[in-house]
Amino acid sequence: MAKAKTVTPQEITAPAAEPAETAITSGSPAAEAGGILTVDLSAIEANWRALQRRAMPSECSAVIKADAYGCGIEPVAVRLTKAGCRTFFVADLGEARRVRIVAPEAAIYVLNGLLPETAASFADLRARPVIGSMQELAEWDVFCSASQWRGGAALHVDTGMNRLGISANDAAALAPRIRSENHGITLLMSHLACAEQPEHPLNASQIGLFREVRILYRGIPSSLANSSGIFLGNAAHCDMVRPGVALYGVNPTPGRTNPMRPVIGLQARIAQVRSVPKGETIGYDAAWTAKRATRIAVVAVGYADGYLRAASASDTAPGGNAIVTGKRCPLAGRVSMDLLAIDITELPDNAARRGDLATLIGDEIGVDDLAAAAGTIGYEVLTSLGRRYHRVYRAI
Repeated sequence: MAKAKTVTPQEITAPAAEPAETAITSGSPAAEAGGILTVDLSAIEANWRALQRRAMPSECSAVIKADAYGCGIEPVAVRLTKAGCRTFFVADLGEARRVRIVAPEAAIYVLNGLLPETAASFADLRARPVIGSMQELAEWDVFCSASQWRGGAALHVDTGMNRLGISANDAAALAPRIRSENHGITLLMSHLACAEQPEHPLNASQIGLFREVRILYRGIPSSLANSSGIFLGNAAHCDMVRPGVALYGVNPTPGRTNPMRPVIGLQARIAQVRSVPKGETIGYDAAWTAKRATRIAVVAVGYADGYLRAASASDTAPGGNAIVTGKRCPLAGRVSMDLLAIDITELPDNAARRGDLATLIGDEIGVDDLAAAAGTIGYEVLTSLGRRYHRVYRAI
């Protein structure tokens, strides 16, 4: 295997024809870091291609907001651009700026819309705001008229999320503008609220309402489906689908087998192995009590690294797990800022030693498994991933 190259994510530029290395690394050197985070770029591409096939003939874009859900905007945008992705969605202009550097020809939509006095920045970046209010639209129209900017924007229609977006009635009132030559609307979109629950009645309601609005905007590309929405069927696909979390390995079909390939691996360095007598407690709040003579491995990862404190173990709640020398072992005590403890009593003596690596995500423990242990969702696990890790981006 070719030697990995060490760079910062910001140094990753436009994609080459073929990857020069099988891995690109960033962050602290592996020996100095408390944890090693592996991001499988080939799995992200495979997930995008699988979703593209499911949604055909609709275009498959990619949502890479929140630093590509913690995986790194630059390497993910480079890989998906090479795979053929033409459209990206981000949350704000800062993210759009990062994408534009590595994807110079892509269409970039900014989901949080047009903040006051930012219109010129959109033009500078050739990015497109997702217009979500009549006030935003008025400000955008004034800018486009004064500057003769023709870069386009998305019009977001609220069909039931009740978050961002103009009302269906306002969308109907605006529809005649598409008859003008420079109407400026390059995408009509809405957002599903309950796509992870296929039988929820709001799905059918939103799909139906958006269909009515689309009729008024005939000829304008439309987009409704997020990751889980892609699995609701053709009625939700429209002209473009917008997968996000599924690209990064989180299950878009909760309760069913995950159709996506795992992307993330997280290993933590064992800082110390120690014995705890029966009846002693471990960690903050003395929340976990050793019910027998116990051996623990203390690893150098904590909630400052994105391993959620809610996954802590106590006398009343089991908490998360880790894989140590191939065996699943439970956490012991609170997850602290920089450390967490793993109960390795069931392992043979000296099986785990200082400097070894314990797996926190990977093998039998997926992102969704850690999320369940923390009482949250895979989105939060991914987007909480810290910057202190030694990062390995696997290209093939």
